[in-house]
Amino acid sequence: MNRYYSGPPSDHFDGVRFFNPGHAATDRDLRELLRWKLLGRAAAWPNSVAPRQAVPDARVAGVRATVVGHATVLIQAGGLNVLTDPVWSERASPLTFAGPRRVWAPGIAFEALPPIDAVLLSHNHYDHMDMASLRRLVTEHRPLIITPLGNDAILRRAIPGLRVAVGDWWDRIDIGKGGEVTIVPAYHWSARTGRDRRMALWCGFMLSTVGGRVHFTGDTGYGDGRIFREMRQRIGRPDLALIPIGAYAPRWFMSAQHTDPNEAVQILEDLEAARAVGIHWGVFRLTDEPRDEPPELLLDALARRGIAASLFPAGEPGLSYEAA
Repeated sequence: MNRYYSGPPSDHFDGVRFFNPGHAATDRDLRELLRWKLLGRAAAWPNSVAPRQAVPDARVAGVRATVVGHATVLIQAGGLNVLTDPVWSERASPLTFAGPRRVWAPGIAFEALPPIDAVLLSHNHYDHMDMASLRRLVTEHRPLIITPLGNDAILRRAIPGLRVAVGDWWDRIDIGKGGEVTIVPAYHWSARTGRDRRMALWCGFMLSTVGGRVHFTGDTGYGDGRIFREMRQRIGRPDLALIPIGAYAPRWFMSAQHTDPNEAVQILEDLEAARAVGIHWGVFRLTDEPRDEPPELLLDALARRGIAASLFPAGEPGLSYEAA
């Protein structure tokens, strides 16, 4: 029985659990997890990285993205202020004393945020759905939280009085001020406990505003790339795409659920995005790659395709990036 969502079966829901149609399985068993962890090949990371913090404008007419860190980005577009997967906590974990620790401070102090109109919440993993940050946002900003099927049940149990809009892949949600969010597919999975794997849906988002269009990939594998080409065909070309470039090693374990930098560039091309920013790297050590490897591999992938490095920088907390 699904504890979060009850609905009819579909091409990505079997009546109990969601799945990625036509894509490699993302589930990993204990034997595979032990194989990964016991190999002992995780690169060492620094304890901290010198912070840089921005103070954003109250509103932006065009399209601007300011990186907070990991998958958290402040999107300012067409006069709207939208946060993606907000995490200000020191650990990406259900515990305050254990789990992956932040090594790069948030690129915007929480107190310096402009008024937040909406939050795009892609899935329920702890490095994306951080209840402490969400509670504070609800208390101080009252944003509309947009999330895929099942995640609303988790949020409502934890945060009384929040405003939440829930939808399936390809659903469109009006957020006011001429803005619309389309929930789009991703190749990933979900879990908050050991007993709820894939009981809530995961997604990316396409934000369309009067100032321009922004794609937030969320977490995803690449697979055959079909979902990204379909987004381009059904919704249009993004002016800016926020694409993950980290948490990809070892590939035998991670490839179905997380893109590497080369695949991130392929997503850029599939979407025909005017510009992209690399996210989901350098903040929490979740996987085995060296901390500085994603930007290096991203530059190599761009050079092989003859794409200017300025069209797809590795996003750094505290820096802002405009649409091309």
